[in-house]
Parts: sequence; C-alpha cells; structure tokens
Amino acid sequence: MYIAHTREIDSEVQSLKEHLEKTAAKARQYGDSFNNGDYAHICGLLHDLGKYSREFQNKIKNNLDDRVDHSTAGAIEIDRKVELFGKLLAYCIAGHHGGLPDGGHRSDTAVEVTLNGRLKRTKQLPVYSDFEKEINLDDILPVNMPNIKPLNKGGFSIAFFIRMIYSCLVDADFLDTEEFINGGQVDRSIKYDFRLFNNKLNTHIGKFHNKEREINKKRAEILENCIEKSKQKKGLYTLTVPTGGGKTLSSLAFAMGHVLEHGMDRIIYVIPYTSIIEQTGKTFKDILGFENVLEHHSNFDFKDDEYSTDYKLKLASENWDIPIVVTTNVQFFESLFGNRSSKCRKLHNLANSVIIFDEAQMIPTQYLTPCIASISELVKNYEATCILCSATQPSLKDRFPKEISISEICDNTEELYHFFKRIKVVNRGKMEVDQVSEELNNCNQVLCIVNNKKHAKEIFAKIKGEGIFHLSTRMCPKHRKDVLAEIKQRLEDKLPCKVVSTQLIEAGVDVDFPIVYRAMAGIDSIVQAGGRCNRERNLETGIVYLFEPESTYTKNMPSTIKRPIAVAKTIMERFEDILSPEAIKTYFDELYVFEGEQGLDIKNIFEKMEKGAEGCNFNFNFKQVAEQFKLIEENTVPVIIELDKNSMELVNKLRFIGEYKSILRAIQPYTVNVYENEFEKMSGANMIDVIKEGIYVLKDINMYSEKTGLEFTVETGIGIFV
Repeated sequence: MYIAHTREIDSEVQSLKEHLEKTAAKARQYGDSFNNGDYAHICGLLHDLGKYSREFQNKIKNNLDDRVDHSTAGAIEIDRKVELFGKLLAYCIAGHHGGLPDGGHRSDTAVEVTLNGRLKRTKQLPVYSDFEKEINLDDILPVNMPNIKPLNKGGFSIAFFIRMIYSCLVDADFLDTEEFINGGQVDRSIKYDFRLFNNKLNTHIGKFHNKEREINKKRAEILENCIEKSKQKKGLYTLTVPTGGGKTLSSLAFAMGHVLEHGMDRIIYVIPYTSIIEQTGKTFKDILGFENVLEHHSNFDFKDDEYSTDYKLKLASENWDIPIVVTTNVQFFESLFGNRSSKCRKLHNLANSVIIFDEAQMIPTQYLTPCIASISELVKNYEATCILCSATQPSLKDRFPKEISISEICDNTEELYHFFKRIKVVNRGKMEVDQVSEELNNCNQVLCIVNNKKHAKEIFAKIKGEGIFHLSTRMCPKHRKDVLAEIKQRLEDKLPCKVVSTQLIEAGVDVDFPIVYRAMAGIDSIVQAGGRCNRERNLETGIVYLFEPESTYTKNMPSTIKRPIAVAKTIMERFEDILSPEAIKTYFDELYVFEGEQGLDIKNIFEKMEKGAEGCNFNFNFKQVAEQFKLIEENTVPVIIELDKNSMELVNKLRFIGEYKSILRAIQPYTVNVYENEFEKMSGANMIDVIKEGIYVLKDINMYSEKTGLEFTVETGIGIFV
C-alpha cells in the first residue's frame, strides 16, 4: 500500500489513494460553488502524485527527515496531459505546499523555482510512475473549458481563477490531513440558520419603528428600502447613506434578505481599520450570537481551549467557513493577491457570498485598479454580490468593466443627503497651534483632528482643564479602546470633553461632538470628520472648522495626503457646499485623474496579471505580486507595552514558553508599531528588551504616557528625535 500519512499517536496509516480521493471530493465541493468543481477535483487527485515514488515511501515508512519533492510530479502530468489549460492547474499543484510560484520564462532551466523551471524536472524527480496502478489520468481529465467569462483582456481573470482553484485544493488537502491526523476529533461544525438570524435581526431593528423622532423614521425608511431591494438579482450594488442613517444595520438587513432569496452561503463585512472593527463585530454578535460571527483581524485574540466557542472561531479564521465574517481591507485584499496557502485557503468561501465593503472610499487609491478588478471577478465569475457602502460614494462606475452594472440600493440619495445634513463647514484659513489650542480651551465639548502625530501632540500639550484626551497610533489599541470608552461616557453625561486626535477617529468611531476642528484634508476625510459632529442631530447645526496648519506640519506630508488636499482646494473654490453629492462625485473624478492610471496601481499589478496570458503562455508571477501587494507600505516594528497586569503576564509567558504564537495574538492589543529607523534609535539607546528574535518589549514603562502613549527622545549627531 502506498502511504500518504502516518498518525503519530497510534502509527495508523492513511493510504495515498484514500487521501487523494477524499481531497479531490472536498475540492470538487468547494469548486462547485463557482461552477468549476471538475477542475478542483483534478487538482485534488493529482496534487500528491510524487508520493508514489520509492524515495517518498521510504521516507514516510522509516520516519526519515529526507526532503523529497512530491509537488512537482502532478504539475508535470497535468501540463503534459491537458493542452493549454493544464498549466493553470499545474500552478495549483506545484504550489500546494510552498505557495503559488512565479511562472518565470520559457528559457528557465530545471534548477529554477519558477513553474516553467519545475515543469522541466522530469529527469531530476524520483520515479513516480506507480501512480498509474491506482489513477487513470484519461478518466479524470476535464471535458469542458474553465467556466469563467474573462473580463478586460482576460489575463487577470485567468490568474484569479488559478487562485480560486488553488484555494479549493489547499483547503481540502489541509482538512483531509487534519481529519486523519486527529482521528476526526477536531470539531469545526457550526450549526446555523439564516432564517433564524433574520428573525433575530428583525427583532433588533424593530426599535426603529414607531418612534416620534424624525431621524428614526428616516432610518426606518432606509432600512425598509434595503430589505425590499434585497430580493433583486445578484450583482454589484452601492449603498449611499449619510452618516447617522443606520448604514451598518441596513446593509446587514439587505445582506440577510439577499442570502435567503438566493440561497447564498455567508456574509462578509470588510472594514477599513482594526480600530473600528470591534464595534461592528460586537453589534453583529449581540444580534446573531457570539459563536456565529468571526472577527478576523490582527488585534483579535482567540482562546486555545479546544472546547470553547473561541476555539471554533479560531479554526474558522483559517478558511472563513462560518456564516458571518467581519474583517479588514488589509486581510481581505492581501488574501486575494496572496500566494501562500495560509492566505488563500479562505478564497473559495468568498464565492456565493454577500460581501459588504464598509466605507468604500477607504479602498486605498494606490491599489484601486487591482481591487476593482478583483471585486469585478467575484461578481461576474464567482456568484458573489458585492456592496460598496459609504456616505461619500467614490466615483467608480466607469472603472468597472462594461459587463458589470452598478445599482444603487437607496432610491432617494439626494433627499437623504439634505435630510441628514446637520453640519456647516467653515473655512478658517491658516491657524497656528496657539490659536487652535486657545479656541479648543474655550469649548466645553470639542474634537480636533489633524494629519500627523506631532501636530496632535503639540496641540494637546496646550489644552487645559478636565476631560482632555489624546488619540494616536502612539497609543496601543487597548489604551485607545479604554480612552474612547471614557470619551463616549463623558459625552453622554454632558461633561467637559476635549479630544485631539489623528485621523484614526474618523472612520466609524461612534462619537458625537457639537464642534469639530479639522486640519485641511481630502473631501472624503472632511466628510468623515463631519460624521463625528452633531451625529444625533441634537443641535440645529453642528460646526466643522476647517483650517490650514503651519508649514512645519505639512512640508513632509506624504503624497497620499498632499494630492487629496490639492484636489479638495479646487472643489472648495467651485462649490458652496463641498459635502453635496455633486461636489463629492466631482472630487473623486478629479482625484482619479490627478492620480493618473499609474497612481491607481502603483505596483502595476493589474497590467502584470493581464500580460501573463499573452500568447497563451500563462506566465503569472504570483509570488512577486504577493510580495508587492501591501496595503500598508510602512516598514514598522511592533514594540510591546506592559500596560497592565494582563500584558505583564503575557510578556512573562513569552519569556518562558516555547510555543508562543497564541500568546503573540493575545498581546497584539498591547503593541505600538514604530518605524524601523525609530526602532534602531530606541534599540541603540538601550530602550528595547529583546525577548526572542522579532519580539520586543519597551524596557521602561515610564516612557509610555497614560495620556499620549509612547514617548521617547533620542540624542543623535543630527539633532533631537522625538
């Protein structure tokens, strides 16, 4: 018998034929969700052909450490047997352990790690021909072409198809192996019923009805509109709802009705920042049940008790096999452009799902083209419905392929804008720190938002009195969360509350100030700042004061901030109401022109994928693209802050426990990311305690302010670094 795996606890073996057949069956099931089960099935049957070699069987039977290439064999066979499209599957099979490889060039030799190189290793591989005793390739070859409708030039579509088939294979392979190795003891099952979820949601949103306040009547109208439109066909939608209109619950209601109408599998909510994801996650958990909602982001800690609900959620984070997922732009899009199995396992579960992009204007401009292309693929070829949610809808209609139409869910967006309009923007021109701080000191409740940490800190230093707060990424997430809770409570209690923050407070943080000061920014950021002002319409009109900071705070701004400001200034010259739907559309139209096509795809990722199919060579550089597609470009180093008893206990565990991955997850809320050059200076000044390679702790907690977070001054030969 040819062996695939040996179970350590009882030396039981799994035959290779059984593993291939079970993996293939699971892969087919996943591929069927987007009508390509046959292709996924073939990959499952062929992925481990190299294990039929004597060398591999000797390795597994004698428990040897020898490395035997068992992934290339199946890639060679499928490429040899299936003309043209065999190479697509060869990527998946060759990469099922090490990740989807780069295609390389026709001239690559067998020593290259590219797919073209590996497909030339027929003489270098151990003989694996014994597979013919158990598998007849001619019986399993695809009869039909891949079931996709190529968009644009087709290259991106084909590369996307490869990733989706790869996802089916690696998830099926992992789950079958896990099932055997653990004797079927790992319980991943999550029982759910979307009809029950819908009943719970309807009970919860009943509070919007029969309210005397006009704002609640309008929220109920938006909600009913979303429920009614949920019966429409699958596709691409926008949901344009002003801040305060109940967008989160209304979009969930649309998604729930849509899932029930079309028999879809899950709802995925994609949010720009980890700083606001917990708020949405908690809302969904309170309504639908903790065990049914996966929060997948860097600051979430899963407990490792295998009998806990948390443990099932941890397992679900590997492949998103759960009804409701709340995740980030970074996690979502970097998975779509990833090449490793750990990133890609979840992709097949995007098929036949409702995917909601909250604050759609926050999809990074530098990667807008490839992000739109991936959303287009999900809608056109993978049975998904995607919804772009925003109060400031980006002007994207003409950027989607002509085959994809966009429908707005709310019928009366213009009317909604005027109803929810509750702020006035006043341009104050140039204002220095002293003037800004003096005016803040004269307010009882006020929020000031600026574009960089230094500016925030220097204004904050001049604020006096009780109830003063600072928010920036110099504070670890746990600290920020505690401060935000205190801010919300003081606002509710009508106590003095003056907050100076970087832009992290803008997207989705549910606070309500009567007055907001905003340093000059793009129109979308100004709208978001306005969303923190007079949110509940307790005043007839809230005021947003827009001001131009001193040059010392603007001269080194990155172009990603400078360009939106330049376009915003032209909008301010031409529109009396810069927050109107017409002004916002004009802003985004001109911003995209200003950026240019290169600025909307700074790594040229879309074009690289398109060119990969030229001449039917199918040379896609998956590894290279995965390394280049990084929504957060900053090279930073996480430094752990021992903020409280819990973080101290976790740091102590890190020092003395060998297996520390789960501890690192738990300690994420206690980390501050510093730039590499900052870290080098801190390290050189003996401020960092190195626990293990890559795990760093701030030595002196006195360097961490309970008001402003991490503070350090480093003497250098150049000057003072703050």
